[in-house]
Amino acid sequence: MLAGKVVLVTGASRGIGEAVARTLAWRGARVGLFARSRGALEDLARELDYPESGGAALALPGDVTRPDDLAVAVERLEEAFGPVWALVNSAGVGVFGPVWELSDEDWERVRAVNLDGAFYAMRAVLPTMLREERGTIVHIGSLASRYAFAGGAAYNASKFGLLGLAEASLHDLRPRGVRVSTILPGSVNTTFSSAKADAAWKIQPTDVADTVLYVLESDTGVIPSVIELRPRRSKPAD
Repeated sequence: MLAGKVVLVTGASRGIGEAVARTLAWRGARVGLFARSRGALEDLARELDYPESGGAALALPGDVTRPDDLAVAVERLEEAFGPVWALVNSAGVGVFGPVWELSDEDWERVRAVNLDGAFYAMRAVLPTMLREERGTIVHIGSLASRYAFAGGAAYNASKFGLLGLAEASLHDLRPRGVRVSTILPGSVNTTFSSAKADAAWKIQPTDVADTVLYVLESDTGVIPSVIELRPRRSKPAD
């Protein structure tokens, strides 16, 4: 079903975004790789060449906090591969600590990447999706989109906001043929979280990528609007 479909993935240079890009290209999608790390994106794009399935990738370096970067990326992607069919918003950052210790810069950076960036990416692809009257937008949120924790003021606020953006835009876009889904994983074993020897209990990036694949391939009469992912194993005691 994904063969030849054009998908933009933000945060594609590592972690969940990289896993999503690899999974979709292997299934035949033509993937736009968006992140700030030009070298990592170009290396990944060379890897994601699957002649048998038709999967391919294009490096699109840019910053999700800059709307012009996303507009240029979508233009380049569509010139190379055709109209955008799906967006996966995977770019994200986290700064953690008591609310009284958060600097203005910390607060603004987390909000700008996690919330503003998702909005800008949506806005960049929507002209095509609305014109075509079809498309799917998948946001990678977090269980922190629903459940607050100590030290998570900036991160929780950005992720609560992302879920609000996603659910409101679902109501806006559903009548226009565009689906919106949000995936809320718990702790994922990436460089985003602290690297420890006991990280095997965590969700793997490929688990999230498989869930994105499920959403994109389940283009039926229903919308899997919010999906929570939790590890099968409990976190080991400290």
